[in-house]
Amino acid sequence: MNYTKISEEDLLKWLKENLNEERYSHSLGTASCAKELAEKYKLDIEKAYVAGLLHDCAKCFPKEKLKEIIDENLSVEACEMLNYKTLHAPVSAYVAEKDFGVKDEEILSAIRWHTLGKINMTDFEKIIFLADKIEPNTREKSYSDEIKELLNLPNGLNLALLRCYKETIKSLAKRELKICMVTIDIYNHLLDLKNVSDI
Repeated sequence: MNYTKISEEDLLKWLKENLNEERYSHSLGTASCAKELAEKYKLDIEKAYVAGLLHDCAKCFPKEKLKEIIDENLSVEACEMLNYKTLHAPVSAYVAEKDFGVKDEEILSAIRWHTLGKINMTDFEKIIFLADKIEPNTREKSYSDEIKELLNLPNGLNLALLRCYKETIKSLAKRELKICMVTIDIYNHLLDLKNVSDI
């Protein structure tokens, strides 16, 4: 592969050894979905595939290891530390660069922000974020189909993102979990974009 220092075969072997079965299947599904979305939006298909494969590469690291890598190597906002389930995103970007030789900034940024997202994401970052949510191997089909329908509308990427953020906020509130203010800011930003508030 052009974007890693190891072969696809070796990368898949590493993922299979370091992820549980469901997460491995999810990663394959995300990579496949990312390729489809990249083709739809005329983006680099191989780059999307690599980002999809690697987006969760640190997902199964113990919480202590995630925190240790962050403390020693990364700059992470305080609000990101509210929920340990999102810590794998910056660490996965770190592992992708350090262990797999990924230098492409779009890939690293898409991996870095695939959980929380950020304001003014690029189309590439958006498709990796969405592929993670709608891949066919482990995600609920009815929800995925709903997102895919939104993607066929004008302004579809933003409409789909807004739908995802609505669901995330609703889920966090229902479980009485803290919501990072970045999530609220992105939701408000998406509402402000043209036509998004109409859905």
